[in-house]
This record gives sequence, structure tokens and C-alpha cells, in this order.
Amino acid sequence: MSEITPETVEHLAELARIALTDEEVATLTRQLGAIADSVAKVSEVATPEVPATSHPIPMANVTRPDVPGPTLTTEEALSGAPESDGSRFVVAAILGEEQ
Repeated sequence: MSEITPETVEHLAELARIALTDEEVATLTRQLGAIADSVAKVSEVATPEVPATSHPIPMANVTRPDVPGPTLTTEEALSGAPESDGSRFVVAAILGEEQ
């Protein structure tokens, strides 16, 4: 059984400066308890003989060679732009930048 108590949840909520209702404390106590129990079960079988794994089946990244190919001209790239100045895309300023 887990060691997660309502007092533990209330303490963590206080540290995180999160206001919780009594109902939320009860729900989180159950949920965190279930998580702690699951971790404990995994820890029981995680021995040095069991290799660590990040996925249950072997996976390989599928890539292609990085070979240069034909590119768009400036005119082609800007042809669908809502607004351009002839050589660049024109976009609205962000983050309060003034120009």
C-alpha cells in the first residue's frame, strides 16, 4: 500500500501554492497512491538481470540520405505569400517589437 496520505497531498499543494478542496485532496490522494503503488510493483521486478528498456519492441529511426536537390526560386517561394517585399515574406511584428 502507498504512503500517500491526505496530509502529504496538502503539504505538496502548499509547497506548490495550489489551493485544493477537500474533494480534490481525496481524489489526488487516491490517484497519487495508485501511481506510487504501480512504481513500487515495477521496482520489485526491476533487478540488475532485467535490462532497461524504453519501448517494448525494438525500434529504428527511418531516415533518408541528406542529398541536395532542386530548390524554389525566390519568386516561386513568394508566389503564395499574402504579402512580400519582393525578396522576403512580410509578417506582423511580434512580442511588442516596433519597427
